[in-house]
Amino acid sequence: MQIIDKSGEGLSRVYGVTVPAADLEEKLETRIREITPQLQIKGFRPGKVPAAHVRRLHGKALMAEVVEQTLSETTQKVIQDANARPAGDPDLKPEGDMQKVIEGKADLSYEIAFEVMPEFTPTDLSAIELKRPVYEPTDEEVDEAVSALANQNKTYEPRTGKSLKAKDGDMVVIDFVGRIDGEPFEGGTAEGAELVLGSGQFIPGFETQLVGVKPGDETVVKVAFPDDYPAEALRDKAAEFEVKVKEVKAPKDTKADDALAERLGVENLEKLRELIRANLQNQYAGAARFKLKRALLDILDTRHDFPLPPKMVENEFEVIWRQVEADKAGEGLPPEDTGKSEEQLKTEYHRIAERRVRLGLVLAEVGRLNEVQVSDQELAEAMRQEALRYGAQAQQVFEFLRKQPSAQAQLRAPIFEDKVVDLILGRAKVEDTPISKEELLKEDELPEGYGG
Repeated sequence: MQIIDKSGEGLSRVYGVTVPAADLEEKLETRIREITPQLQIKGFRPGKVPAAHVRRLHGKALMAEVVEQTLSETTQKVIQDANARPAGDPDLKPEGDMQKVIEGKADLSYEIAFEVMPEFTPTDLSAIELKRPVYEPTDEEVDEAVSALANQNKTYEPRTGKSLKAKDGDMVVIDFVGRIDGEPFEGGTAEGAELVLGSGQFIPGFETQLVGVKPGDETVVKVAFPDDYPAEALRDKAAEFEVKVKEVKAPKDTKADDALAERLGVENLEKLRELIRANLQNQYAGAARFKLKRALLDILDTRHDFPLPPKMVENEFEVIWRQVEADKAGEGLPPEDTGKSEEQLKTEYHRIAERRVRLGLVLAEVGRLNEVQVSDQELAEAMRQEALRYGAQAQQVFEFLRKQPSAQAQLRAPIFEDKVVDLILGRAKVEDTPISKEELLKEDELPEGYGG
């Protein structure tokens, strides 16, 4: 094998590789010897098929396998001999007539191009100074959360008094049959359905037409399915529902007491308040970590300046720009981007792509130097959590993730990043600083120069 160093400007590396046809022929003969004992060809006993006959039948296919394997092996050798750390998958560009290579009439020649990881020394982690925002939930917030929970778990009793007519906020118990063009449709029939008027559970317009009904009433509700309805076959379709009202129930004031806690599966009100306080603390701790991490990333961004692999930056920019174009076509750009020209937006988002790549490389290097690893157990738990998001299909999704290295890499990346961030925070000087709830939940802006 011959390797020629064609180019080494900046972070780009280009090599020319030539593998003689004789070397490929030798590998082909070895491959033929490997498969011959397993071949079952009519007219020959197992293991007694002549090599020349195997070559006639399978020579081109086997040579294609040999070429593919050779490309992989020689590419790895080029990278190892160059002592390089590629910043992405290498690009391979065959040279010459590949058909002749497959036929064994020409050498295998190709060009391999890749970008290498930039060489830099991460900043001194112990010299980083940060302020960790701290906010503790107040008793008033806990009271509000308990009241909201009580409101969400209202009980209903049959309406009594002079008027039994349903009001907004009442629960009606109904049987209904829905029809489109006079024909019942799948999912349009129910018995004993409980519906709180004004809750927005049903199709827009359905609940408002039931205000004023009373037990025993029969009515027809006319609605149109919205154009974004989950069931595609029903979108924009006009429907009529024959509704029979079985009960009308009025909401009963729910007190925040031990009975409420017990209905929610908690020992008593005091324990419920403890759980709510802990939940609020977790929410605020998450927001605090987000701000602390953002401040850390800002510092790491400003303290590192090194060449970035152009292809890596462009790939990141393309991901960002696809989202920008999707926003344009959908709900529109965020307010801070409205009115900017496409050139302005591309310039700003290109800077953001550069920032993301720079920070990714810094965190990766800190992790590499400190031997940060994502364990198999951590990855398996991430796969399990991801699979659980798909409900009944959880097992199939888990099996898919287990067999897909690229999908596992996407799950491994955020775990690795968090572990590196924790390592840095453990070495940096971090001072707890009490702040208000408003400050904690306020959205941070990008550093100057990144737009937005």
